[in-house]
Amino acid sequence: MPITITPRLTVLGAGPGDPELLTLKGARVLGEADVILYDALANNDLLQHARPEALKVFVGKRRGLRSYSQDEINGLIVEHALQYGHVVRLKGGDPFVFGRGREEMLYAEQHGLLTDYVPGISSAVAAAGSVGIPVTHRGASEGFQVITATTATGELSGSVAEAAGSRTTTVILMGLGELERIVEVFSLHGQANTPAAIIQNGTLSTARLVTGSVAELPARAVAAGMGAPAIIVIGEVTRLATPEALLMALPTAAFTAPASYAKVA
Repeated sequence: MPITITPRLTVLGAGPGDPELLTLKGARVLGEADVILYDALANNDLLQHARPEALKVFVGKRRGLRSYSQDEINGLIVEHALQYGHVVRLKGGDPFVFGRGREEMLYAEQHGLLTDYVPGISSAVAAAGSVGIPVTHRGASEGFQVITATTATGELSGSVAEAAGSRTTTVILMGLGELERIVEVFSLHGQANTPAAIIQNGTLSTARLVTGSVAELPARAVAAGMGAPAIIVIGEVTRLATPEALLMALPTAAFTAPASYAKVA
C-alpha cells in the first residue's frame, strides 16, 4: 500500500541567535519535519533537532552564495510539501516580525497546504535585553516600537520619521546600512543627542555593542567595525547597558562612557 503524505507547512521562529532560546515546541516541530528550509539568521545548531533523514535546504542570503527570491522560496515550499509532506520554514527571530512568515503561509494555503505557525523570540527585544538594555523601563520608557529601516522598494521607511517624533523606545531592524540616513532623520527631529545603541549578534558569544548619542553612532559603528546582523535601539533605556556589555566594542575602544551615562533610576 502506498504511503499517503499530508502536504503541510509550519513557519517556525528560530529565535534571536542563541540556539538555546528556541522554544520547546520549536524543537519538537524540527524533529517532525520531512524538509527544513532555513535562513541565514537561523543558527545552524538548530538543525541538530532534525531527523537525520530530513532534507535540509538553505534558502537564505549570505555573501558569496546564491540568494533565493521570495517567489522561489514560495515555490520550494509547495514543491517539497507535495513531494515529502511536512515542510518546516525556519526563520530567524519571530517570523511575524518583518519575517514575511504569514506571506508564505498564505501562499501555501492558496495551493492547498495545511499551515501552522510557531512563534520565536524576536531579536527586537532579546538582542537588546542580552546586553542589559530593556525596551521599557520605569522612568525611562513607557513603550516601544519596532520598525524596519527600508520599504519593499529599498527606500527609507516613512516609519523612521514617525519614530523620530516619538518619545518611546525605538528599535530598528535591518537598519545598519541606512544608519547615516536614520541619524539624519532623527537629528532633524531634535534627537541628535538622544542616547542610542547598536547591538551586533545579540544573544551570541560574538555579540558586540556600541553606544553613544544618535549623532555619534555612525562614527562609532565604523570605528568598532560593526556589521550585520545588528539592531539599532534609540532611547533613554540604552543608558542601562551592563558594564560588561560596554566592553564588547573593544579592542577598538569605540566607546568611553561619559559621566552623563549614569544609570536611570
